Amino acid sequence: QVQLVESGGGSVEAGGSLRLSCAASGYTSRRRCMAWFRQAPGKEREGVAGIDTIIGSTYYTDSVKGRFTISQDNAKNTVYLQMNSLLPDDTAMYYCAASGSCSDYDWMKTVSYNYWGQGTQVTVSS
Repeated sequence: QVQLVESGGGSVEAGGSLRLSCAASGYTSRRRCMAWFRQAPGKEREGVAGIDTIIGSTYYTDSVKGRFTISQDNAKNTVYLQMNSLLPDDTAMYYCAASGSCSDYDWMKTVSYNYWGQGTQVTVSS
């Protein structure tokens, strides 16, 4: 089993920054691929950023490129999402997810992930 616990959400004004954390535990082999998804009210859950924790490859959806950075601290079993230049459209519940495999084709698909955190709310006001 894998357990994921997110933290770091909150409310900021447009242009501000937040850093989300995802603390992971459980089988390492089942969380090679770590990703952040978000879901706004009335919208589908979408992949925001992903990281292959073995080789370090990172993936981003187009709308966050240049603003968000995903990173990892292997000693702490934690993945981070640094979010800068936040926009009102970034408002959503953000979820951490884990999978045993990673690819640039599948990282954005919710069905690729077996484990999910409980989510942390990010609200950006204009």
